[in-house]
Amino acid sequence: MKRNDTLWKSILEDIFDDFLRFFFPDAETLFDFQRGFEYLDKELEQLFPPDDCKDASKYVDKLVKVYSLTGAEEWVLVHIEVQGYRDVDFADRMFTYYYRIWDKYRKPITAFAILTDDCRHYLPVQFEQHCLGTSLCFRFNSFKVLDQSDEALAASDNPFAQAVLVTKTALIGKKLSIDELYRLKIQLARGLLNRDIPKWKIGKLMNFLQFYVRFDSEELDTQFNLEVDEIIHQKKIPMTLEEAILQIVKEEGIERGHLERNTTIVQNLLRETNFSTEQIARLVGVSVEFVNEIRQSHN
Repeated sequence: MKRNDTLWKSILEDIFDDFLRFFFPDAETLFDFQRGFEYLDKELEQLFPPDDCKDASKYVDKLVKVYSLTGAEEWVLVHIEVQGYRDVDFADRMFTYYYRIWDKYRKPITAFAILTDDCRHYLPVQFEQHCLGTSLCFRFNSFKVLDQSDEALAASDNPFAQAVLVTKTALIGKKLSIDELYRLKIQLARGLLNRDIPKWKIGKLMNFLQFYVRFDSEELDTQFNLEVDEIIHQKKIPMTLEEAILQIVKEEGIERGHLERNTTIVQNLLRETNFSTEQIARLVGVSVEFVNEIRQSHN
């Protein structure tokens, strides 16, 4: 579960603009994409220190500052929780996050719950409280991955839709044979490589697919990588996946915020997973030397 949380945190930052476009069809008129986004995860963690909630690390996901084009507010906050299991206290926790974020920033907040569990009837959407004539109803955006249409997701060129499709495939894969899951994963890979989206985003999504839909078999992992390489060769794609992922560094520039984000993600992967140095480097889109430097600094 921690590994999946880390993958989701990473992909949300990589394709956050597509996240906004997925949920807001008029996103281009609502948000100022030219000004970029500010990820306030550290500030969010400060609102929920370990002494306050010993399990905070597995609950807190993303808090993003987004500049707006409409209304009186120059910027708003987008709070995202990725929840992978049934929790009766989830709505209560979402409200707790909301009022603490509001208390700190006093800015408009839109909250999203991305539910990646396999419980069909689990869909928290609000927190209510009533006491002697005083009442409260807090509603948030609740998005159930399992309820999404495979056809609609597959037909979309929005990268976030593809991340959702990968997640749903992993859920369905629990009920499939290993051969059926392998064929489905290859099918998703082919679909991603045919998408009309930037190559570096394809690279990020391919890594998300590789690590999220797992075989727990080194032999099948190797076979999958070889078949993907063959697909790339047949389609005459001018760069390898590794080169496509590394291109993001050139396109975005090695700026302070980007470096800090990569450092944080690598630290989380080293702490919470058994991935090799090479796997972490491919997943995050950094060099092996970068990962080794962080590994050595924590030894």
